[in-house]
Amino acid sequence: MNILLIGHSIVDHIEKNGDQITKAGGIFYSTVGMLLIKNRNDKIYLLTALSKNNYYLFEKIYSKVCLDYVTETDNMPEVYLKDYHDRERDEFYKNISSPLSLEKIEDLSKFDGILINMITGFDITIEQLKFIRNNFNGKIYFDVHTLSRGIDQNMKREFRQIKDIENWLSNIDILQCNQNELMTIFDYDNENERINRILSYSANILVLTKGSNGAELYYKENNKVKNYVVPAERVEVKNRIGCGDIFGAVFFYSYLRSKNLVESLNEANKFASLAVSKNILDEL
Repeated sequence: MNILLIGHSIVDHIEKNGDQITKAGGIFYSTVGMLLIKNRNDKIYLLTALSKNNYYLFEKIYSKVCLDYVTETDNMPEVYLKDYHDRERDEFYKNISSPLSLEKIEDLSKFDGILINMITGFDITIEQLKFIRNNFNGKIYFDVHTLSRGIDQNMKREFRQIKDIENWLSNIDILQCNQNELMTIFDYDNENERINRILSYSANILVLTKGSNGAELYYKENNKVKNYVVPAERVEVKNRIGCGDIFGAVFFYSYLRSKNLVESLNEANKFASLAVSKNILDEL
C-alpha cells in the first residue's frame, strides 16, 4: 500500500516533573505509528515542512519514509507543553505555520489512503481538503487534534467550537477525536446528539479516544448507529505525548488492510498502550 500522511512537524518542549525536554513532535508520531505496523513493501509518504536546524530531531524516523513532498521552512512550529496526570495538557505555541503546500503532489490516486492530522490546526485549509476529496476516491482519515483549539494573545491554545465544522465533516471518511475535542464539534449538551450529527455527514466512522478509559468506535450500518468499546490495557503510564497519534495511524492502517473496524480498534488500542508504557521512543 501507499499511504500519505499530512500534518505539521513540531518541536515539542515538554515540561514534566520540573524538567524540560525538547524532542520531535506533531506528525512525527503518526509516522512512528505507521512504521510500527506497516508491511515491508508498503510505502509511507510524508507531507510536512522541516527546517535544516531541527531536522536532527526527526531524522531517525523520517529517514524511513518518502520525503518527496516535504517543503523547507526557516521556522518550524514549536509548542511548550505542560502535561498533567489528571487533566488535559496546556499548550503554548511559537511560530504558528501557514498551511502546508500540496503543489508537489501530481497524482493523489496513487495512494490507498490519506491520513490528515491537524497538529497545529493550520495544517491545511478547508479549500485544500475539498481539493483532496475531489481528486481522491480512497479513504480520508482526519484527526481533529488542535483544530479544536483557538489561540489567544499569549499564544495559548484553548478549546472552542470549531468554525465551519460541517465543511470539514463533508469531505472526510473517518474522524478521530478525544472527549474534550468532541465537545468542540456542534453545540449540543448530549454526547449522543453530537455523535449522531457527526455521522450524518460523509464522516460515517467516528473513533473516540478516552485515555485511561480506552476507546469507542461509532459507525453507521444499515442507517443505524452502532458502537464498540475497547477498555484501556492495564499498564504503567510513563508517557502520554503522541499516543493518540500512534493510535490513529495504527487504526487507519489496520482498517485499510482488513476493512474490519473492530479488529482495527483493538490493534490501535494495543499499540497505544505500548506507547503509553514507554519512556522514550527507542523502547518502542
